[in-house]
Amino acid sequence: MGSSAVLSPALTMPGTDFGRYCGLRRQGGWYVAQASWRHGSNAAAAVSATGIVRATGLRPRRIPEQEARIVPVSPDDDRLTLPPGAAAPKLETTLSIEQLLAIHEGRAGMWVKPSFQRKTKIVCTIGPTSNTREMIWKLADAGMNVARLNMSHGDHASHKKVIDLVREFNAQAAANVIAIMLDTKGPEVRSGDLPQPIMLKKGDDFTFTIKRGVGTDTSVSVNYDDFVNDVEEGDTLLIDGGMMSLVVKSKTKESVLCEVVDGGELKSRRHLNVRGKSATLPSITEKDWEDIKFGVDNKVDYYALSFVKDAEVVHELNDFLKDCGANIHVIVKIESADSIPNLQAILDAADGAMVARGDLGAELPIEDVPLLQGEIIRSCRAMGKPVIVATNMLESMINHPTPTRAEVSDIAIAVREGADGIMLSGETAHGKYPLKAARVMHTVAMRTEATMPEEEPPANLGRAFKNHMSEMFAFHATMMSSTLGTSILVFTRTGFMAMLLSHYRPAGTVFAFTNDKRVQSRLALYHGVRSLYIPFSDDAEETFCKALAILQKRGMVKDGEEVALVQSGRQPIWRSESTHYIQVRTVHA
Repeated sequence: MGSSAVLSPALTMPGTDFGRYCGLRRQGGWYVAQASWRHGSNAAAAVSATGIVRATGLRPRRIPEQEARIVPVSPDDDRLTLPPGAAAPKLETTLSIEQLLAIHEGRAGMWVKPSFQRKTKIVCTIGPTSNTREMIWKLADAGMNVARLNMSHGDHASHKKVIDLVREFNAQAAANVIAIMLDTKGPEVRSGDLPQPIMLKKGDDFTFTIKRGVGTDTSVSVNYDDFVNDVEEGDTLLIDGGMMSLVVKSKTKESVLCEVVDGGELKSRRHLNVRGKSATLPSITEKDWEDIKFGVDNKVDYYALSFVKDAEVVHELNDFLKDCGANIHVIVKIESADSIPNLQAILDAADGAMVARGDLGAELPIEDVPLLQGEIIRSCRAMGKPVIVATNMLESMINHPTPTRAEVSDIAIAVREGADGIMLSGETAHGKYPLKAARVMHTVAMRTEATMPEEEPPANLGRAFKNHMSEMFAFHATMMSSTLGTSILVFTRTGFMAMLLSHYRPAGTVFAFTNDKRVQSRLALYHGVRSLYIPFSDDAEETFCKALAILQKRGMVKDGEEVALVQSGRQPIWRSESTHYIQVRTVHA
């Protein structure tokens, strides 16, 4: 044969003069794959293949039949290369599945594709059902990348226990280190205590008052003194994000009289929203400042700042952190009506964003939430900043062992839109099936990523870095990774280059080696990045070889696989400031 042909069981296009992947259909846990190819213009010299293959860890690509493409063939590929002992197939015959697998496994160089790993990160909220050493270890094994501390619940002692357990896990973790995110409570408006739950029925009158200690069948206190001033006659009041709704009929200086529209059981300390309005409370309360100081003392990786309305509060927090000498990144939670007009300025000031769909859907029309989710993700992608999609992703799994099909689709949509992270709240904090919820999120994200077509980066991706040479090298390293199917190795002291590569979304995993433990854990949130700690020696080649040996030992790369090594970034390592490198190396045992 004058050229070589390869059909990968993971649906990689044949490496021939002309090749076409013809189809895939599922039979139980197996896939039936068909492909055909021919050498040069000789239509008679054709080979077809039909095989049954199990889905592998490699990343399949959906390529429409009418868009068949040619995979590059190296200059020495002048014949079909088979592993020792494998018989070469004859032309005009059908290849057995054993031969297909032998061909795939016997190739080297660019044909040895990297094992596919989940790129979208999972944020798990730690609470009463998950705050033990055993559960944190199991959640990490199930796929947790970020541990979220919800400061609306628990005290500093319980959260300190979780921080210590996560740090203990990170100290012995091979590569799956876990970042710690402290989520502030924010200025929540809540109803007061009731002696027992009240059943509100449609058409009933019910009163909310700013008087303290009121809790009867017809009236309850509110913890916000300006509540009366914030609402007007005709406003819609939502309880628990819309589980119940009331319309304002009238108000006095101390109380608001409402009529029940959608009834239900009202319990103590329920969350209240006014449709289309945000409470005129400061975004950072006194309790939040105490929690922020707690985070500084314990060196958390991220703050998730609740109910951000404008950029000023982000600047205020960043100034405070600078004065404290704390290197903690700020993730803004977009969850209030007032944040939308100021969205661009808020994102500019922050290090990343969270689409907090619960309160966002309470203060704004619910049909706007999917549109805003897409807009926020696109904006963060364009700015090179991480974005998390949160709230109700697997809500039914708080009480049930399997998710709804709509929830599965919700995860898949967030992954396809390009979110860096997807979040579990009550599912892992107090739900009955925290491990199952994490596994579902892992498998759905993995399956979705594995069948996504190659994406074009946003036109203005990386505009935040447009004045730095590193952006160009990140772009070309991504092109190289996607073309050759290689992983990327980057060595970083600050995490900057790994973050930049992450947002260009290369096909392969970004292995980020750093000599800073804080940087290692912070990178756990970024899409497609696996961060590893390694002391940097003065000898660059020695460090490169040691890094490759670590990846081989942990099964992250294999013998014969090619990797792209990038030397760029704001702080030069083993290079002059004006010199940047991209190398392609073949891994050898």
